[in-house]
Amino acid sequence: MQSDILNDLVSLRRDLHAHPELGFEETRTSTIVAERLEAAGIEVHRGLGKTGVVGTLRLGSGNRAIGLRADMDALAMPEIGNPPWKSTVENRMHACGHDGHTTLLLGAAEQLAREGGFDGTVHFIFQPAEEGRGGARAMMADGFFNRFPVDAVYGLHNMPGLAVDQIAVVEGPQLASSDSWTATFKGVGTHGAKPHLGKDAVTCAAHFLSILHNVVAREVDPLQPAVVSACALSAGDFDALNVIPDEVKIGGTARAYTPEVRDQLEAAIGRLAHGAAASFGIDCDYTFIRRIPPVVNAKDPTGISRQAAARAGDVLTEFPPSTAGDDFADFSQEVPGCYVWLGNGPAQDGALHHNTRYDFNDDAIPTGVRYWVELVRAALPQRAGE
Repeated sequence: MQSDILNDLVSLRRDLHAHPELGFEETRTSTIVAERLEAAGIEVHRGLGKTGVVGTLRLGSGNRAIGLRADMDALAMPEIGNPPWKSTVENRMHACGHDGHTTLLLGAAEQLAREGGFDGTVHFIFQPAEEGRGGARAMMADGFFNRFPVDAVYGLHNMPGLAVDQIAVVEGPQLASSDSWTATFKGVGTHGAKPHLGKDAVTCAAHFLSILHNVVAREVDPLQPAVVSACALSAGDFDALNVIPDEVKIGGTARAYTPEVRDQLEAAIGRLAHGAAASFGIDCDYTFIRRIPPVVNAKDPTGISRQAAARAGDVLTEFPPSTAGDDFADFSQEVPGCYVWLGNGPAQDGALHHNTRYDFNDDAIPTGVRYWVELVRAALPQRAGE
């Protein structure tokens, strides 16, 4: 990569890092994306999923089309690290590298617009609101697949712990489903000194929590990864420690890699919640919200991604899946897809996703841009003689 191009992309990435925006609020970021795509001569479509942008580049006479996706949003958390390009927005931070992802895809779009080298159509998808706000579904609800039909879709995420020239490309499950659940135990409140006059939702909730992890430990096949975690609890008032409250609300997350285990988790958590309530003679309201399906790499796109990764850097064909989630899965449930991991360098000094000291590694920019460019040329090869 030429030094002037690299310097420009590094400056862009650091500018995006300094101006983070939450999901569906990426007005500044999406404007920068749209203006750079237009300057490169790429057809631009704005407003999908509110702040999403799609750039379309057509070359040759090929009728195949692919989608390349980058996420743009930041997280609602403070930045404790002190790089010169530190976040300028209070309690907003690019703590997952989406500033880098946006930069990589823009750099690749600009290079492909300059150099070509493929036959077909590429849709560059700049997605809002990946961090749990449903940006992919919002773009789809605005007609993404009707307006931009694609044969396959591709995603990329940085990975601390891998070298910046390494790209992990693995067929099969890559990220887990990400679902939410709540259980509200409804008892009868009473004086703390007279528990026999009420129905104790607090003790019931404690009983539920004590048996919750049996779902993964004793019900799910040990060869099938799964996670069930209780992450929030609300009950009572510390200014009224002589009052047993009427209700206790518990909520958490459930993760799986297959539809069958996902179904099993939903049913088992609910059964335990209702069972605990019944044993204490109280009621329970249980909800299970399916948020993001698992990311599962399909065979053919994975093969193409491996070709591209081998040309761009050091390809790894074995790498463990993550129990995190990514709504790239919503795209790849509609058409075959592949999601790869790009090295972000050593996982040290806070260089971990969602850490207050995290920063995308600019040394990964050349490899990431090369990967996207080589992927397009592998997926949409030119015809002989062109």
